[in-house]
Amino acid sequence: MTPVKPSVTHVIPKGKYVGGVTSLGNEVFVVRRYSQHIEVYDAVTFTLQRCLAVPQLGPWPFGIAVCSSNKCLYASDYDKSSVHRVELSGRNAVMKWSVARYPAGLTVNSAQNLLVVSKGDSVLQEFTTYGALLQNIPLHLDRPTGRPWHAIDLPSGQFVVSTSTTLHSVCLVDANGAVIRSYEGQKGSQLTEMNGAAGLAMDRHGNILVADELNNRLLVIDHSLSSAHEMSVSVDGGMNGPDTLWYDKSRDRLYIGEWRGGRVIVIDHLKNFNTSQV
Repeated sequence: MTPVKPSVTHVIPKGKYVGGVTSLGNEVFVVRRYSQHIEVYDAVTFTLQRCLAVPQLGPWPFGIAVCSSNKCLYASDYDKSSVHRVELSGRNAVMKWSVARYPAGLTVNSAQNLLVVSKGDSVLQEFTTYGALLQNIPLHLDRPTGRPWHAIDLPSGQFVVSTSTTLHSVCLVDANGAVIRSYEGQKGSQLTEMNGAAGLAMDRHGNILVADELNNRLLVIDHSLSSAHEMSVSVDGGMNGPDTLWYDKSRDRLYIGEWRGGRVIVIDHLKNFNTSQV
């Protein structure tokens, strides 16, 4: 059987700025700027099914994550330096707790705890599902101006972290937050440069995908952080501020949330990130 080529199969239409996208089972969750609810779409038809109310969510949500074990969804609240937890069963109860300043990317790690990257304090925090702090890891980035945006945990106990300010980079850091190596450059649009390194995703082979937001592109960086290539995405009008990424390995599906464009772009049949065009 001839393999099916990765391609854009659906686009959730333009709305307010997309702050985060994730999925669980047959549901896709989208959070937008200036919206105190989470949109829930059908993962097959992409029709809007319902909305989950998050009454105290601030205007700048910069990340969401979902946990299958704890049956809940988390949303970061940048302005209020907090995280909101929404039950995905029963009455969709909401709770929140304080985190370090200006939280952005969220990840549910292999222990089913929540990883929160906070841009203001340049720390990575790990919380239980009900907000108990387990770890507070200062991120010792190469430059004092480095500001982290998103992190992914690795089986080794290390983390991959995206950062952007003067230098725009994807770093491998150890369990104490020290940088082991990085793929970095000045602000620009060459392959050795980035402009607004934001959301991260990783495939089964360790290839890292980073949303290079202000360059309107996705970069694929190899697991050694030594080389990169662009993944060209064929979508009407091109990408407009890709900011948040979610890779659903169970479906070989990538979701790209646009900050400025306000769309969610869906790519199917993506078994690894080494393709150069979809």
